[in-house]
Amino acid sequence: MPVFLDTLGYSDIAIAICDRCKMKRPHAVMRNDPNFPGLRVCNEGCADQLDPYRLAARKTERITIRFPRPDLPLLEDTGGLPYDGLVNT
Repeated sequence: MPVFLDTLGYSDIAIAICDRCKMKRPHAVMRNDPNFPGLRVCNEGCADQLDPYRLAARKTERITIRFPRPDLPLLEDTGGLPYDGLVNT
């Protein structure tokens, strides 16, 4: 049995079928799905929320150190002599 859809007050009188629930709805209440723009879904709970993992990655921050230390060794080379090069004679 066909169902009468009241399209009174809408700008167009076209009827569309929701890609999720497969129900007939007025064309004015259909919209693109945020995650899959090719799907036309109704506002009756078929539209998903926008998935944040589908968004572009955030830009990295440029962090600089205010007073960087130079890359110097902590111990100086003593030429292979023990006790910091001091020799008892």
